[in-house]
Amino acid sequence: MQIRFGRRELLDLFAAWIALSVAFTLFLNPYLLQGATVGPVEELLITFARQLLTSLGTVGVAFVLHELAHKVVAVRFGQIAAFRADYGMLFLAIVSALAGFIFAAPGAVVHRGQITLRESGLIALAGPVTNLALAGAFLPVALLTGSTVSDVAAFGVTINLLLAGFNMLPFGPLDGKTVLRWNRVLYAAVAVPSIVLAVAALLGPGL
Repeated sequence: MQIRFGRRELLDLFAAWIALSVAFTLFLNPYLLQGATVGPVEELLITFARQLLTSLGTVGVAFVLHELAHKVVAVRFGQIAAFRADYGMLFLAIVSALAGFIFAAPGAVVHRGQITLRESGLIALAGPVTNLALAGAFLPVALLTGSTVSDVAAFGVTINLLLAGFNMLPFGPLDGKTVLRWNRVLYAAVAVPSIVLAVAALLGPGL
């Protein structure tokens, strides 16, 4: 199995990685916008750059690996697959973050070729499962309290749990709807803990 990337696909992945990281940086750090009018510009830029690096290594990585998981499994099943960014939605993600909320639908892996319902379900499932695995990978580092690295890892846990839970919702173009259509038992086994953990990550006090 060979995974190939065209120039357009690499550009789309890079654009989505950057745009989502900027959007989440602005959304999760609203004081940056307030500081633009009251604080020194140099300090504001340094703080923004620091928070952006955190987002690039957590939100950005979570998104990229989620999409690559879809692609790898699709190719494994003989599909021609590539990520395609939705630039209008990427712009909306940044604008919504500036407005105080976030709507992130950066694009999707599109694939073509003959495929069974099972294979389609497994392709959809690959993304959320990858986010759960990433949350598990970040967790041991996050538990090492008292350092900047642990704070970043804790953010990585939260973001990946949110992505897994959100994508397992059985609505619209989300992965959960495809998985549910294929296998209700497996859907429940993955979706229920994913959604519960996502809600806990969103509403809980954090790690």
